[in-house]
Amino acid sequence: MHLLDDESEWSAFSRPVPDGLGRWESNVMIEGMHCAACALTVEDALKGVAGVVSADVSSGSQRARVVWQANQVAPSRWMQAVQDSGYRAVPANDTFSRERRKRESRQALWRLMVAGLCMMQVMMYAYPAYVAEPGDLSAEMERLLRWASWVLTLPVIFFSCGPFFSSAWRDVVHQRISMDLPVALGMLITFVVSTAGTFDPAGIFGREVYFDSLTMFVFFLLTGRWFELRLRDRTAGALEALMNRLPEGVDRQLADGQFERVAIRRLQVGDLVRVLPGQAFPADGVLVRGQTSVDESLLTGESKPVARASGDEVIAGSHNLAAMVIVRVTRLGDETRFAQIVRLMESAATSKPNLARLADRIARPFLMAVLIAAAASCAFWWRTDPENALMVAVAVLVVTCPCALSLATPAAMLSAAGALAQRGVLVRRIDGLEALAGVDTIVFDKTGTLTNDTLVLANTVCRDGYTPQQVLALAAALAQYSLHPASRTLVSAFAKETRAPVWQASDVVETPGQGLGATVANCEAGGQTVTLRLGSAAYCAVERAQTGDSQVFLSDGQGWLATFELQEDVRADALRTVRALKDSGMSVYLLSGDASDAARRVAQQIGITEFKGQCTPQEKLDFLRNLQLSGRKVAVVGDGLNDGPVLAGAHASFAFGRAVPLAQAQADFLVSGQRLADVAWACDLARRTLAVVRQNLWWAAGYNAVAVPLAVAGFMPAWAAGIGMASSSLLVVLNAVRLSKDQTTPRAD
Repeated sequence: MHLLDDESEWSAFSRPVPDGLGRWESNVMIEGMHCAACALTVEDALKGVAGVVSADVSSGSQRARVVWQANQVAPSRWMQAVQDSGYRAVPANDTFSRERRKRESRQALWRLMVAGLCMMQVMMYAYPAYVAEPGDLSAEMERLLRWASWVLTLPVIFFSCGPFFSSAWRDVVHQRISMDLPVALGMLITFVVSTAGTFDPAGIFGREVYFDSLTMFVFFLLTGRWFELRLRDRTAGALEALMNRLPEGVDRQLADGQFERVAIRRLQVGDLVRVLPGQAFPADGVLVRGQTSVDESLLTGESKPVARASGDEVIAGSHNLAAMVIVRVTRLGDETRFAQIVRLMESAATSKPNLARLADRIARPFLMAVLIAAAASCAFWWRTDPENALMVAVAVLVVTCPCALSLATPAAMLSAAGALAQRGVLVRRIDGLEALAGVDTIVFDKTGTLTNDTLVLANTVCRDGYTPQQVLALAAALAQYSLHPASRTLVSAFAKETRAPVWQASDVVETPGQGLGATVANCEAGGQTVTLRLGSAAYCAVERAQTGDSQVFLSDGQGWLATFELQEDVRADALRTVRALKDSGMSVYLLSGDASDAARRVAQQIGITEFKGQCTPQEKLDFLRNLQLSGRKVAVVGDGLNDGPVLAGAHASFAFGRAVPLAQAQADFLVSGQRLADVAWACDLARRTLAVVRQNLWWAAGYNAVAVPLAVAGFMPAWAAGIGMASSSLLVVLNAVRLSKDQTTPRAD
């Protein structure tokens, strides 16, 4: 563990906090946790270490986020504190974490199989006692059957029940309480009472034995925990599929052209690396040799493979599908888009929504109440039926275990976060789902959100004697020499024409911010030449400028030749998204910093009736606050670059577009793909998530309201209590898993 105190190793599981105070943030897996009380215990242990600034532990994802002061505490110190509390902290990207989870799953399955086999045998030996008439069984035969049941129960107690007893003993040693303590007490009491009934039938506990009930409720309890473990493992596996997507090593090219295998942390910007088919790209880079198809689905939400050739960019964490390529590294570590996405996922996995915090707060008092209720039930029944008193206490201990209550919220929230991540919507703040579920108004920014980053040619007006196709060919001859967005739009529009260009430009001169000037020659008309200017009205000496959409002018020696009207390219799914939001009962607004005419055009095109242009960031924020003062719950969707104040002020917020990782500071959700429809889908999923949380909480509360009185009244045997406890937890998790299954985008066609 002290190896982790070497600062050169910290980057493997930590990152510096950019506050200039020498703080580091670490994400670790906590092994051995089963409930909310366990998470609170680990949190208390971490916060008790001098130098630990904050600690957030999630029992749902079994992860912890620890912020610590490097000059006050070493990682081994706070990891040791976790170990002293009875758990184990390992780096979240530990190579062997998945192997440990597999081993834990295999051990759980073995315990379940042993319990199941012994249960069937014990039930077989107990059956004659249930159906025999008085005198059918001799005393020797009955004693033999009980001894056989006792022997078969030993493997269940000492092997199958091992995790419950070890966890309970750990709690007793550390003078605390968790959900395994009542269950372990119930198992131990049942075994002791049954053992006394077997070897001392005339004793204080009577002659009744409950080996069949004990093995049965252990079997059902382990069945529920095994299924829960598998479901959690699937959630953790989906999270690790993103977080641990990078390879451990990579082939780096040497100066002589040979390759050496090196760890990723030894790479430097400018290195050439070889990536084989099936491998993940270790860093952001540019292809310098080869062409291939790349799977970027976990990073962008784009399910189809994308083609990449020499000169194209590739992102860390995406998978090479087709052929071997050579990549020049351009960004490493925390600078990569992959690292930024991982940070968001880690934050979502350890943050807690308000409902989950409430469940955590009541977990310990509830468990104390369970122990008191069990003791009171035992005392009440001891006066009238001492042989049954302890079994009533056992039923109360087992049936009231609040596992379902503690799982109700985190299971649903993590399932929803995983479903969103699969579509390229990253959850930065998990309680943003709770806020988003209550939103009734959504405000869109225009540029980069409702529209693409590119322009399109909307209309061409030209001088008499020319056609739009002819003047576009002239303009494209100049525009191909410029990287200005307007020039790229004209070149793209001309490229869609069926015939090849016939004009060739020479002596091209570009005046930044003004336009292009050149002499162009007709390749098909004997070298006819003409001097042209392409650009602003002032540059082209044109007096026919109009307000409204962006305009590019073309002039020759005779003056004005053509006007090209450009407009923003509205996203293909913008209209469908707005319809879906309105159909779900939301009010939709558009706020833009651009001219009112441009805002009106986009709003009319996609069906938004409430819009406002020429808005400053402060005016957008004032508009948002007025909506909130009127009682609206508002979500804001922006490009994240200049919408920071309004994104921060909204109840829920989306940062949209390719620049999302750079604008993550204020947004709750980051849409890394290009589908605007994902915003409507996220709103719908948030509402369904909160509905599932409410269902889970009502089920957990209703189950306890019905089961506890039955157990106290003595109407619920131990095996039925075990079934109830296991079924309640399993039902909660299964109900939450439904959220990750539905990937249907709401439509308004």
